[in-house]
Amino acid sequence: MGIPQEATVGIRSNEAQFDLETIFAAQYERIARVIAKVTRDPARAEELAVEVFLKWSRTPEAQGAKAEGWLYRTAVRIGLDELRRHTRRSRYESLVRFVRTAPTPEEVRSSQEEHEQVRLVLGALHPRQAELLVLRSDGLSYEEIAFTLDLNPASVGTLLSRAQHAFRKEYIKKYGQ
Repeated sequence: MGIPQEATVGIRSNEAQFDLETIFAAQYERIARVIAKVTRDPARAEELAVEVFLKWSRTPEAQGAKAEGWLYRTAVRIGLDELRRHTRRSRYESLVRFVRTAPTPEEVRSSQEEHEQVRLVLGALHPRQAELLVLRSDGLSYEEIAFTLDLNPASVGTLLSRAQHAFRKEYIKKYGQ
């Protein structure tokens, strides 16, 4: 498609002076599509296409017979820059989310209190019950618990249930609901 002939306003020193509005109307949709193919964001591509034309209007050496090539080359470059910016922004935002999810001092203190309460309750239980609960909380299977504590694998579920009941009872006795 090229730059339309009606876009030529006048000739100065063998160079064509182009009318920005006419060229914008003729090329805008194509430039926006090129950028959208790169960024996969049509709305942002429209904004970036306007930037391409503003940049073109401020670059006198681009306003000649090779204007169309310059517009497309610049559109692709601006699209790639936007893609890089988006990737960097996503990376930084994920780091910020990680930092923001760091617990507050109150949350740290509350967690420490909970851990201390659990330790005290486990200390008050029969040692076998405390061992069962700790091993299960570490992710051991019933078979692994049975092997570790030298128990019958068929009785581990019942013993764990009794240990959990004893833990709840002791916790309520010490700290209430």
